[in-house]
Amino acid sequence: MDRICGEGFASRSAVFGRHGMAATSQPLATGVALDLLKAGGSAVDAAIGANAVLALVEPTGCGLGGDLFALLHDPEEEGLKGLNASGRSPLGLTLPMLQAEGFEYLPARGPLPISVPGCVDGWCQLSQRYGRLPLAEVLAPAVSYAREGAPITEVIAFHWQRGAAALAAQAGFAEVFLPAGRAPRAGEIFKNLALADSLERIGAEGRAWFYEGAGALEIERFVVQSGGYLHASDLGRHRSEWVTPVQTSYRGVELWELPPNGQGIAALQILNLLEGENFEPGDFGSARFVHAFVEAKKLAFEDRARLYADPDFAEVPVQRLISKDYARERWQLFDAERALEHIEASHPALERGDTINLSVADERGQMVSLIQSNYRGFGSGVTPPTLGFGLQDRGQMFDLQPGRPNSYAPGKRPFHTIIPAFLTRGGEPWCAFGVMGGDAQPQIHAQIVINLVDFELGLQAAGDAARILHRGSSDPMGRRMQQGGEVLLESGFSAETRRELERRGHRLGSQQGQFGGYQAVATRSGVLQGASEARKDGQASGY
Repeated sequence: MDRICGEGFASRSAVFGRHGMAATSQPLATGVALDLLKAGGSAVDAAIGANAVLALVEPTGCGLGGDLFALLHDPEEEGLKGLNASGRSPLGLTLPMLQAEGFEYLPARGPLPISVPGCVDGWCQLSQRYGRLPLAEVLAPAVSYAREGAPITEVIAFHWQRGAAALAAQAGFAEVFLPAGRAPRAGEIFKNLALADSLERIGAEGRAWFYEGAGALEIERFVVQSGGYLHASDLGRHRSEWVTPVQTSYRGVELWELPPNGQGIAALQILNLLEGENFEPGDFGSARFVHAFVEAKKLAFEDRARLYADPDFAEVPVQRLISKDYARERWQLFDAERALEHIEASHPALERGDTINLSVADERGQMVSLIQSNYRGFGSGVTPPTLGFGLQDRGQMFDLQPGRPNSYAPGKRPFHTIIPAFLTRGGEPWCAFGVMGGDAQPQIHAQIVINLVDFELGLQAAGDAARILHRGSSDPMGRRMQQGGEVLLESGFSAETRRELERRGHRLGSQQGQFGGYQAVATRSGVLQGASEARKDGQASGY
């Protein structure tokens, strides 16, 4: 069986099937994905249907008011395809307006950080290009659950209660998300009739209702009434973008990510930096590995802080950043015995993002990793009650200092934390995966690959294995790393490893980190495999 930290076993067995496989963070969503596959739907149909169910039962991480990214393999097309369905800032809000109000950073809640929701357009583009079922049929299970009610699971109930404490006063939030005046508890039934109506309208009218019709007008009315700047004209201009994924090889395996405005290439940079180190299965949990990993993360994230941004507004040297030559140059800063406290990039709030990731494969060979988020849990908290969903606060990620790659500008996509991932071997599709966890996602992507390749863990154990999380790197909002940041380790790392890391100058944090939530599907020799980690409520299932 799979090993964790060199001993013990994965939290559960991996799941196998021949015809279809789905892994999501909530069992009802996984079940809907399988039902759609059995009804003749594609992996993309199943992913959209599962995402819609999660918008009901896991609004703590996703919803129609958020953004979406996807990476997929389709056997009828050459190469992987990527979709960037992230929205832009309102044209009516400018940097001088924000500076005049004295903001150092955009607030986390309320109407100001709201950007255009890209999720629904992403669904429509994916469905049109890769779906096999009508969108209305794909969304129908979520509509039924929203009308009849669905039980809330334990991890989600915990985060719902925490979100309620912070957001209860935001416009419309309590009316939609706090039935009976409080957050639903684990096992209680939650209904959302307004969300059911919105999903039905999208199924019938597609993106037009949401971005150009009555949905857009209601979003504008409620946001402006709440003191915000998002207008129907901003929604009407929105279009998702098909992008070319980028990759690096790591000991014969290729990790694929989407280019900025997301942070996916940080995972590629981390692997490039570490490829010169030789890790064996026995190195898992060692101070040598943890130290090298944390230092590689620091180096990659300094570039992330200075350079990752909307490529329509800033020149991002992606190919240079993910090149092996560049990694070798940067790794010269690595000290095997001492932690770096400050790093200059080669060119002149993140932890709290909440997200859902799901992975699906069908018997025709289509595989998709889809990730979707409101950013901070429920997002801005601003929730039009007649629509049944909250609006994201992704605009908080902008830098409010002028002249930087991620500086605020009207009509600009903010820096994004959510990233899907895909692995190939020799160019052949192997694994579609992703993790939740804001700032942690590139770190965990790299750890998943290392667990699979260097430490020889299976698909389930690769996600269950104890994780490393470094916090405190410089970020795209303009904040600089102080005293080398701090290292958080899950249980499973020995006292000896912790003492040695402190000797090398690392500060070990005592508070619990957001260690993510991994979902994966893989294929090998005609058999599908699925994994869903124990940190979330979800499951993988196949047939």
